Amino acid sequence: MKFYATSALALILGAGTASAQQTEVNILRVQPGDEEQAFYAEVEAAYEAEHPDIDVVFEYIANEAYKSKLPTLLQSDARPDVFYSWGGETLREQAEAGFLRSIGDVVPEDVLATFPQAALDAYTVDGELHGLPLYATEVVFWVNTDLTEQAGVDHTTIQTWDDLLAAVQTLKDAGVTPIIAGGQDKWPVHFYWSYLALREGGPDVVTAAMEGSDTTFESEPFVAAGEDMEELVALDPFQPGVMGTTYETASGMFADGQGAFHLMGDWDYLPMRGRATDGVGLSDDQLAIMRFPTISDPVTEGGDGATLGGINGWAVSADASDEAVDFLTFLLNQDNQETVAERGIFIPIVEGADSALTNPFFQQVASDIQNSDYHQVFLDQYLGASVGATVNDVSADLIAGATTPEEAAARVQEAWDFR
Repeated sequence: MKFYATSALALILGAGTASAQQTEVNILRVQPGDEEQAFYAEVEAAYEAEHPDIDVVFEYIANEAYKSKLPTLLQSDARPDVFYSWGGETLREQAEAGFLRSIGDVVPEDVLATFPQAALDAYTVDGELHGLPLYATEVVFWVNTDLTEQAGVDHTTIQTWDDLLAAVQTLKDAGVTPIIAGGQDKWPVHFYWSYLALREGGPDVVTAAMEGSDTTFESEPFVAAGEDMEELVALDPFQPGVMGTTYETASGMFADGQGAFHLMGDWDYLPMRGRATDGVGLSDDQLAIMRFPTISDPVTEGGDGATLGGINGWAVSADASDEAVDFLTFLLNQDNQETVAERGIFIPIVEGADSALTNPFFQQVASDIQNSDYHQVFLDQYLGASVGATVNDVSADLIAGATTPEEAAARVQEAWDFR
């Protein structure tokens, strides 16, 4: 609670201790692009105009710092009321530790009805709703079409992993860096291992390994995913110093035209331009997106139609007020989500809001997710913090040539066994 002195009233009444009471709602978010921050500022101002007794405060932290700082914050008196979440086992762990509030009986039924049930399920643990979804994302290959055309590569013909490997070699022969990646932060390269596991093992391979009956993380599809990565690494496809490059730096490098491909989520559309040296980056005419390739001869059929991404949203901490939950529902209302769609900030998950999308890349992603056989949430979140960190570690080690596919799979299984 904050208290603000009402000095004018104090003078009128001749008293020096009069005060007005406000409830503070603290929101913690991984650092987004400028456009998204501006949107949140508008929503904050609109809500506070309607609720003068509420003070909404947004705080932004860079991605890696957020992940390391949040667990400590949740155990302290400085915990946020609402915080950005990727769902998955990490959300379950937070709920089981008592860090989250159940909000299913606070959010009105008509508000809940605006979300797809699968999205609400992503923020539900043992029947208790602990947050609300914000948007769905897909990891795609961003393509610099100027560079692919310069090298004689037609990205629209890249359908299989073998096609991608051939394109990488053609780009290298033409003197073009094939792929930009942020290996230092590790999570950007876990997309390769995760997608390849889905392609090699089918859409149920991850959940089957979690159950651990006939399939484990040491099973053939996960080893094959590492072997596929070895084929790519053997071509030396990345920019020099890939393992010392952060996500943010890699994002800006791609927007500066320093490489032909960048495997990253659709959310990077605006931020990468802000990270470009000139603050503008590549134009829409210079960009395309490409779905992750399929495998010609997978271990198990059925993984071609799976997408990898997130159902990102907001979790509510244990001692958050009803006012915090009310602000969250305001932030996610139809009008506000149509605004982000119209501005091309992200693809909202509130039903019907995606009809306002005008960005062709976001339209394609929305179609991909809608038509996918299965949408797998990022493994570094879906499997929980400790196992997810191991997935990131082995993926980075595979990129660096510091582990074998078999060792990588065994390390993930060991982490799962001892989580």
